[in-house]
Formats: sequence, C-alpha cells, structure tokens
Amino acid sequence: MTSDSTTATTPATTRIVSPWAVLGVASLAAFMVFLDTQVLFVAFDDIRSSFPRVSFETMSWTLSAYTIALAAALVPAGRLADRYGRKRVFLIGLVAFTLGSALCAAATSPALLVGFRVVQALGAAALVPASLAVVLSVFPSEKVPAAVAIWGAIAALAAAVGPTIGGLLVDQWGWRAVFLVNLPVGIVAFLLGTRVMPESAEAKHARFPDPVGILLLAGALSLLALGIVQSNQWHWASARTILALAGGVIVLAAFVVRTLDHPHPALDLSLFGARSFRWANIATAAFTIGFTAMFFAQVLFLTQVWGYGIVKTGVAMMPGPAVVMVLAPYFGQLAGRVGQRSLLVPGGLIYAASGLYFITVVTVEPHWTREMLPGALLAGLGVSLVIPHLTSAAVQGLPVDQFGAGAAVNQAIRQLGATFGVALTVAMLGTVTPANVLDRFHDVWWMLVVSGVVTSAASLALPKVARRPAPVILDPAPTAEPVGEAA
Repeated sequence: MTSDSTTATTPATTRIVSPWAVLGVASLAAFMVFLDTQVLFVAFDDIRSSFPRVSFETMSWTLSAYTIALAAALVPAGRLADRYGRKRVFLIGLVAFTLGSALCAAATSPALLVGFRVVQALGAAALVPASLAVVLSVFPSEKVPAAVAIWGAIAALAAAVGPTIGGLLVDQWGWRAVFLVNLPVGIVAFLLGTRVMPESAEAKHARFPDPVGILLLAGALSLLALGIVQSNQWHWASARTILALAGGVIVLAAFVVRTLDHPHPALDLSLFGARSFRWANIATAAFTIGFTAMFFAQVLFLTQVWGYGIVKTGVAMMPGPAVVMVLAPYFGQLAGRVGQRSLLVPGGLIYAASGLYFITVVTVEPHWTREMLPGALLAGLGVSLVIPHLTSAAVQGLPVDQFGAGAAVNQAIRQLGATFGVALTVAMLGTVTPANVLDRFHDVWWMLVVSGVVTSAASLALPKVARRPAPVILDPAPTAEPVGEAA
C-alpha cells in the first residue's frame, strides 16, 4: 500500500480507503451545491416572470431565504457531523439537498419555492462541512493542502461554468431545469459516497451538544444574515436593518456567555485559541467580501454597461476561474512544502493589484481582450493563491475531533462574507447613471484592493507551516472486501 491510501481497522475487518476517491465524491457533491448558487442568479429573472403578480421584494426571498438558512445551519451541522459521523451527515445532507431540488422544480407558488429553498439550504449546510471533514480525515498531513486546494478549486469551476450553464438551461427549458439538473448528480454522489467513503467521528463521544446553544447560534447568524441580505431593500440606516443586526450581535453575545460555562457547548470556542484558525478566518472574511463583490460586479458590468447577453457574459467570465482550476492543485502541493502563509501573503497583494488594474484600465467601451481579460487573469492568479488555502490553513492544525466544527465555522464565515460582499456591491451601485457608472464601479473595485491587502496582513500572523495529527478513521460497518483502490 502506498502513502496515498489509508487503512481503517475494526474488530471485524480491515478496510482500504482511497483518499483520492473520497476527494472525488466529496468534490462532486460540493460542486453541485456551488453550481446551484451560481445558476440561480441567472435564473432569477425567469423565475420572476413565472409569478408576474408577485413583487420583486417577495421573489427575492428565493435567494435570501437560502442564504440565511445556510449561514444559520452550517456551524451546528458541522458540530453534529463530528459527533455522529461525517459520512452519515454528508449522506443525509446530500439526500436533503437533492430532494429539496426536486421539490423546488415542482413548486407552484413563491411560498412553496422559498420553503423548498430552505430545505436545500439545510442539506447544503450538512453536506459542505461534512464533505470537507471526511476529506481531512483520510489524507496524511503533508497532502492536506493539496487535497483541500482541489476541493476548493471546484468552487472556481462552478463560478466558471455556472453562468453559461444557467443561461443555456433557462433558454432551453426554463428555470425549473436549474433544479432538475441536480437530481442525477445527487443520486450518483450518494451511490458513490455509500461505497467509497469511510465513517469518521470524534474519538471521545461527548453528550449531545447544548441544544439551547445551537438555537442561540442559529438565531444570531440568522439575524445577522437577514440584516445584511435585506439592507438593500430596507436601507442600512432603517430601523429594521439596525434591529436585525443589533439583535444578531446581542444573541451572539448570549451564545458566547452560555457556551463559556456549558460542559457540552454547541461550539468549542477554544477553536479560536489556535492562531492559525483565528487569523485564517479573519483572512477568509476579508477576502470573501472582495471576491464576491468582484464576481457580482463583473456580471453587472458586462451585462448592463457593455451590453453582453447572459451566455456571452458567462463565456467572458471563464478565464479567471479557469486559472484557479489549473493552478490551485499545483499551489496546494506547494503549500504542503512551504506552508500556506507563503502563498496567502503574495496572493492577497496580487488580488489587490487586479482591483487597481480594473480601476485604471477598464472603460465603458467594450474591449474585453485589452481591458477585462488581463485583470481577470491577474485576479485568477490571486484567487488561486488564496481561496483554496484559507480553509486548509484554518483547520489543518485542529484536533481530529474538531474537523467538522472547524470546517463549518470557516464556511459560515465565508457565507456571511459573501452575503456582505453582495450587499455592499448593491449599495455602491444603487445610484448608477450613465454619467457616474465608472465611478460607482471604481468604488467596488477599490473594495477588491482593500480586501486583498487585509488578507495579506492577516496571513502574516499565520504559522509558517501548519501540522496536524495523523488521520484517525472509524468505520464500524463490517465489510468483507476492500473499498476503493489503493493508489
């Protein structure tokens, strides 16, 4: 057996696990979730046209409800994955997301569609951190950065093909097709997952995590996400926005106070005592705001300023994510040798430089090859040095028992950062006129500069090379034959 295979033993059997097969299944399922988010932005106008008597504000909840539920459920789901088994929670989340997709496709009213989107979000909240936790549990320490970089690169793939796939699906079959496409992917991922994934969980089973703490944390994240998501409609200075954000902070403070004194907390706050976890999550928040702002603003600029159609926009946006897909696995291997900090610090600065490029070069006249393409390639290089390595930097030094919780916290922070990035972009572009259009987009691109610089500054506090204990895999299900192939 080579170093790329892992053996799990139980009294009944010896089980050979292929880490790369596990990574493939986890990546397939996560890709489905990330792609769904991208294509739904494209399908939103078609969804609205199916319910012409429903207001824009009401229909926007098809997006907002998903965002809020996902942000609220990520951390509790990650904690439960550690407690009850990452494979088990992964498969449950996969079933919920796939079933939710089928129900969304069959929805006959906006209320049903919003409700089924929440089902999708709860499935995604279980699936995403559990998939990453399973991947972490089967790879040896030196290969973790490469594996997580590949897992993270699928988000870039979703970003690259999402607008194009979404546009083609909507043009040919309407918005329901963007949900139906998840069904075959979900079924295949479930069948493969039951076959190749080993079970892993915390070695010492504690009591059920504090249910009141889970509710407080979910409530706090829900209120914070609600305030951010609705800020464009309610306005930042409105009483509703302030109440939602202030309420979220108060409930979060109550969660912290309760958690500090509880013997079985919903989230072990000692996670933030780890330097790499703390600073990597700060960098995650900063970079995700800028990354989401760039992606969202690029769609708006190409369609509304340069007048591109949605399919042409999707094709025009492919080069940046393609750079990430190509380079992320290589940089992941490099991070395993030199540490994530050595990549994150220059990556943030390169990303900031892409913002400066857009500010100084891009004009209202469409010149994609000369103006947009070089900046997109520069941004792609920065992203490939940053996003795939933030998660591995955050969780690699954690105890094995806390992989699910650590991955969930990182993904929740990423989700809130993305939500905040969209809200800020909408706020900055809300008063666009032909006379000030470049000035407004310059404001958004300055956000890229700031986020890149803050990411680099936070990454300087990371250790040079993170280490973690050897993987521990528990697989209580006896089997008479090896599962997967030894690499």
